[in-house]
Amino acid sequence: MGHVEDRWYKTLHHPGGRKERVKTQLFGKGLRYRVRYIGPDGKERKKSFPDRAKRDADAFLVSTETDKLRGSYVDPSAGRITFAEYAESWLRTRSFDESTREVTEHRVRKHLLPFFGSRQLAAIKPSHIREWNAAMVGKLAPATRAVVFAHLQTILAAAVDDERIAKNPCSATSVNPPRPAQRPVVPWRYDQISAIRSGLAPRYRAMVDLGAGCGLRQGEILGLSIDDIDFDGGWIHVSRQVKIVRCRLVFGLPKNDRDRRVPLPDSVGQALRQHIEDRSSVTLTLPWEHPASEERVTARLLFTTTHRNAINRCTFNETSWRPAVMAAGITPTRATGMHALRHFYASSLLDAGESIKAVASYLGHADPGFTLRVYTHLMPASEERTRNAIDGLFGMPRES
Repeated sequence: MGHVEDRWYKTLHHPGGRKERVKTQLFGKGLRYRVRYIGPDGKERKKSFPDRAKRDADAFLVSTETDKLRGSYVDPSAGRITFAEYAESWLRTRSFDESTREVTEHRVRKHLLPFFGSRQLAAIKPSHIREWNAAMVGKLAPATRAVVFAHLQTILAAAVDDERIAKNPCSATSVNPPRPAQRPVVPWRYDQISAIRSGLAPRYRAMVDLGAGCGLRQGEILGLSIDDIDFDGGWIHVSRQVKIVRCRLVFGLPKNDRDRRVPLPDSVGQALRQHIEDRSSVTLTLPWEHPASEERVTARLLFTTTHRNAINRCTFNETSWRPAVMAAGITPTRATGMHALRHFYASSLLDAGESIKAVASYLGHADPGFTLRVYTHLMPASEERTRNAIDGLFGMPRES
């Protein structure tokens, strides 16, 4: 059990039981009260308090002993590490795929370290979180600010798990996490997609069919092999994508690290057959997930550059996709990338009555709830179906 030591006075015991309180050599020097206790690791800990702060010292001792009994004790010295030191450790030990690691490192170092880097973990308060959040308004887009805040919250949650701090300041009720404005998805019309397709070079046009007709992501289209297509069975096996990691092209797993099968409509199958007939496939070998990886993967890619290399999405977007979008009479924005083809695919399936679960599976979403949140406004109205269903159960057919 710990105790509070008065460094300015000591008690002398005289014969007969008389006690005398006298000044020590430390009287008037330094902090008066020192709490001494044994930590869960068996080592003695100390914390000092000034004169006239005996109540604070007693309260600290009681709180400490209570936390020890509850198993929630955190060594005060553990939180003296700076945010920068801990964040770098978190980045090294966190499990990411390499492309995610690269972008996370960039966000943490650019948007978090300048503000929090020199602060000790234990010194970061909810007020600091609010101050940083307010400072980022106007500097970062709401969506980016929300992502960076999520990184901050995750780093500090890890510090709680590592018993560096007792609680996460990001979780305080006074902290309002930034939330990006939810703009409803507005799918392109078929004639717009057809116009964009016509604006692309012939060697790239079937990419539009795969995006709008099968819901593949851009990287998945760029990494698709002839061997991934089952024309007879009517399926596409999405097993890899082309990613940019450390400015190099690599093969990697699709998003969420899971492959999937997607139905191949006859119309898309016909476009792919024509594409294969018009130009030969190119067999390419790229590193797997990281440019320095010794693992190599070889695939017969459907789409390559004119120099028969894998396609860099940044170059393709700037030199091919953007001009085709403009030629179709659409103003290029962040919402007019190839990802818009997936919105067309999802909206078409929902309009045809396909289930959210199936749409999520075909799109490769890890959570059908995410699919529902993004596309719920596109689902056909069901009020009349609901009325008919209940009236039918109650034996009251509705008039047509």
